[in-house]
Amino acid sequence: MLTADLDDRTPAGIAAAVSRSIRSGALPPGTRLPTVRDMARELKVSPATVNQAWRALAAAGAIVARGRAGTFVGTPPAGSAGTPAGRYQRLHPRSDNAFRIDLSRGVPDPALLPDLTAALRVLASDGAIDRLSATYLGEAVLPELERLVRADWPWRAERFTVLDGALDAVDRLLTAHVRLGDAVVVENPCFPPFLDLLARLGARPVPVGMDESGLLPGDLAAALATYAPTAVLLQPRAQNPTGASLSARRVRELAAVLADSPAVVVEDDHCAGIAQAPPRSLGARRPDRTVHIRSYSKSHGADLRLAVAAGPGRLLDPVIERRMLGPGWTSRLLQRVLAHMLTDAEAAAAVAAARRAYRARADALRKALAGHGIALPRPDGINLWLPVADENAAMISLAAAGIKAAPGGPFEVTEHPRTDHLRVTVAAVPESGIADLAAHLAAAASAIPTYRRVRRTEQF
Repeated sequence: MLTADLDDRTPAGIAAAVSRSIRSGALPPGTRLPTVRDMARELKVSPATVNQAWRALAAAGAIVARGRAGTFVGTPPAGSAGTPAGRYQRLHPRSDNAFRIDLSRGVPDPALLPDLTAALRVLASDGAIDRLSATYLGEAVLPELERLVRADWPWRAERFTVLDGALDAVDRLLTAHVRLGDAVVVENPCFPPFLDLLARLGARPVPVGMDESGLLPGDLAAALATYAPTAVLLQPRAQNPTGASLSARRVRELAAVLADSPAVVVEDDHCAGIAQAPPRSLGARRPDRTVHIRSYSKSHGADLRLAVAAGPGRLLDPVIERRMLGPGWTSRLLQRVLAHMLTDAEAAAAVAAARRAYRARADALRKALAGHGIALPRPDGINLWLPVADENAAMISLAAAGIKAAPGGPFEVTEHPRTDHLRVTVAAVPESGIADLAAHLAAAASAIPTYRRVRRTEQF
């Protein structure tokens, strides 16, 4: 009995007791655990208390949720110690060496960001620094910033809030609305931190295929019918890593597929300002079940740490209320900086120039790759999704030329994708060296491993 000697019935106490039972062997790998509701009933605590403990155990790899089949004690990898590295750490390891050209980062060109100096001068001259830095009260969203973003929001949303970047917003929304074992639809390929966040929650990512216009409606319909997902997580434009953007027709198709689904849609518009596609959202057709997140990191500066999230109050209010018990709000000083930049002619011109530069660099690289027989769809944003014969061989080929790209593996939701890829960030492409770079990328795309692949089924 799991609860025989359980005195501490807090989430930490429950997690510690189950962890002790697993380490002692009392709960061997593969053991099916009680449901959250059964455990809560036995302990006479709320299901939320047990769910929090189960999440912590899942994040540590101690238990594994298998959807309707239940939750089971996991099997630790032989010789493992501590928490395994997530996909994002694999994508950007701390041991990265310097390369002649680094195309792996997925970040904007610092030279194309607007100047913050003018906005800071305005804050200093009108006394905003003194006024805003002295209060714990007031709205979490600066009223002038909310007025600005409402003006071109994809639909008339009920509630707006400001958070510390798009990932912070996604994290808080998933934590508020996704439970252990829940299925969550994701794009395949997918932004690696999304998969890491779902793993930490003990949720199951359900991959849905894409084309140049976003999620495939037929694949989404099949996922809804099979898994009854709690949420759908997508990037409406300049999808990372493929550069796909939702078309108006695809928005209508996806909204029709989701018409009878209770799933919450969370949209991460991470390339607002520098994407070519107009702002589109399923919220225009599903306003009661969609939260749209607009990040200003790539357009105005990552260190602003600002993203606006908007949607129905029933989805955003739990996030806002929980946040008041922690950081409370995102710096209103930084919000004021952004509000100034959104209305400043020079800042607007800089963002527009960056948008044109990224499109020109991507087009030039695509044209050069086409000369080597590699045809790619026209991406939006700052990334290209380059198919290669073998990921490792391609990375080695580029490294030999002093070039680093991002491996495609961390982006893939499924274990065995049909085609290997690299993600290439065009924001960092030196315009003078595009022809040379395309030649190296083409050579990497066709590189094959010098070793013999060993299949797992082979017997020795």
